[in-house]
Amino acid sequence: MNEVLRQEKKFLLSLDTCYRLSSRLGQVMKEDPHNRGDGYAIRSLYFDSIDNRDYQEKEDGTELRRKIRLRNYGADSPFAMLEMKQKQGMNQKKRSLKMSREDAQSLIRMDYDVLLKYEEPFAAECFWMMNQFCYIPRAVIEYKRKAFIARENSTRITFDHHIVGTESNVDIFSDRLLQNPLLNPYLVVLEVKFNGFLLGYIKDLLTNAGCGETAVSKYCLGRAVSMHYNF
Repeated sequence: MNEVLRQEKKFLLSLDTCYRLSSRLGQVMKEDPHNRGDGYAIRSLYFDSIDNRDYQEKEDGTELRRKIRLRNYGADSPFAMLEMKQKQGMNQKKRSLKMSREDAQSLIRMDYDVLLKYEEPFAAECFWMMNQFCYIPRAVIEYKRKAFIARENSTRITFDHHIVGTESNVDIFSDRLLQNPLLNPYLVVLEVKFNGFLLGYIKDLLTNAGCGETAVSKYCLGRAVSMHYNF
């Protein structure tokens, strides 16, 4: 089980600003080794309670909230990461558990007993929570991510673009997902993650690029249409 605690800021950029800022960051930060051209693919299946508790807490701006998701890197991934993100004031805590492809597929089928195979307390916590609050698979979100890293303050900057999703098929290992655009393709979600404080030269680059902080959530983007009709 892996655990990370850090601050996280989000910005919404034009594609043009993304390319300019990405080029400048490439001169002062290291690229993530997984980057390929414009980035690498990420797929996330978000779970939520039967009454959409996590979605509603995000929409309401609840200070202490969480999200559970199963993440892989495309249909051919041999594994998936079960992750829980928790908002705690200024900080975000993310815990993750690596699962085999077979066990992850069991989770997708709502067979949560598979979590009892794992000795980590985090697996037991997810088992309790997903059963207690009747969690079900809700939406798949997929996008391309280009990332930069700096060792100072465990800084990580990501550009997420071409964000698509579906609620009709929740199998993140499927090679036939029919997904729809969730965001204007000329917009990019920038995430800045760090411990302690944001390094001065990165703050200057963001300021010069005219970045304005936002609270955009990919999960909420993926649920927006269906939730509009549900409420």
